[in-house]
Amino acid sequence: MNTHEVRKEATGSKSVATVDMKLEVVVIPVADVDRAKKFYSGLGWRLDADFPFDNGFRVVQFTPPGSGCSVQFGMNITSAAPGSARGLYLIVSDIEIACDELASRGAEISAVFHAGEPGAQFQSDGANGRIGGRAPDQASYRSFATFSDPDGNSWLLQEVTTRIPGRVDPAPTSFGSASDLASALRRAAAAHGEHEKRIGAADPNWPDWYSDYMVREQSGQELPQ
Repeated sequence: MNTHEVRKEATGSKSVATVDMKLEVVVIPVADVDRAKKFYSGLGWRLDADFPFDNGFRVVQFTPPGSGCSVQFGMNITSAAPGSARGLYLIVSDIEIACDELASRGAEISAVFHAGEPGAQFQSDGANGRIGGRAPDQASYRSFATFSDPDGNSWLLQEVTTRIPGRVDPAPTSFGSASDLASALRRAAAAHGEHEKRIGAADPNWPDWYSDYMVREQSGQELPQ
């Protein structure tokens, strides 16, 4: 169910009801629907729908693991040229694990790289602006990898471990998969180890510290010390 809230215009004299607008589906253009279906199924993405109609319209929908947004393709669904979708983001908590999994499922994934200049993540493979390996200090938002589907629609993996402040509501905290939760726990464990070094003793309240750290990290708040 959508939530509603009432806001006032700058004049303060008028109230307007607003409603959540959740991006849930992105359409990608393909030339061969069955070929695309086989590819995305092979990646382990969830098949949500495959509905053909008598008039030639057909819609196929897949959802990546842990994603709140799905992709659709089919027949008579878009006039865009097949393969023209570019830079479709897939956010991951550990880019090397994600690349290994995609490669094992048949995707031709690039090597992990970081941008040597702004926008290099959108350049072609082998471009000078791409520097091999994860970003220095494994900085959040700065490590990438790419792959394409059989039509040439390109996907961009981006590693995000700590969110920019204000980008995530701090009230709800959730993890898209068991591997995302495990990665968050490992980062919390490493940070907690440094915390115990600073205080010079074992911290008996480590569950509370872990929880606080993981919530703050996900919502982009200042991390506990």
